[in-house]
Amino acid sequence: MNSIGERAQRILGAIADAAARAGRDPAEVRLIAATKTKPVEGLEEALAAGITEFGENYVQEAEPKIAAIGGRARWHLIGHLQRNKAKRAVELFDTIHTVDNAALGRGLDRYASERGIVLPVLIEVNIAAEPSKSGVAPADVAALLTELGACVSLTIDGLMTMPPPGPTAEASRSYFRQARELRDELQAGAPRNAPLRALSMGMSDDYTVAIEEGATMVRIGRALLGDRSLQ
Repeated sequence: MNSIGERAQRILGAIADAAARAGRDPAEVRLIAATKTKPVEGLEEALAAGITEFGENYVQEAEPKIAAIGGRARWHLIGHLQRNKAKRAVELFDTIHTVDNAALGRGLDRYASERGIVLPVLIEVNIAAEPSKSGVAPADVAALLTELGACVSLTIDGLMTMPPPGPTAEASRSYFRQARELRDELQAGAPRNAPLRALSMGMSDDYTVAIEEGATMVRIGRALLGDRSLQ
């Protein structure tokens, strides 16, 4: 079995190739290791391979890992966030990818203000209107963005999305393109605290297609760290 270091080099090469096909600078794309269920030892191996951005799905699972790894990595919350965990999320994470309602955004803003920080967040978009998934309908993102414009301690860096499962990576392309086009449309009239530079999209099976369509963050678990451990 390949080591995490070998997988990392292969993935970074694929990111560079995908960016080149799209006429983009590979440095525009950030590799976030999706570390759900992975032990600290696996994260240490990823750090040794030069991976310094980790994405966790759950606040409670992230806590011991962040305690062990600390500031050697940047931490992204990439799973659904409940409002009752917002304060702890602000304390733990550098970026939150899954803001999907105004009440959550206001809570994050309040807790960030109490800590004296400006917190980068992304709006989670349910790009295919899947009932089983969290996220804002594309048609409702503009209204949420307007509400979040009043949050002085948040920076709305962009959008995050996950397409429905498909038989091939190519099946995800139209959803990634829709997310990019939505982001581009919103930029013109966005509030001052919403640069909307980021597109967090693409995972192990489709990240190269996501990059070709404009992803600036790809969230890769299995292809980098191996299959998820059973809990």
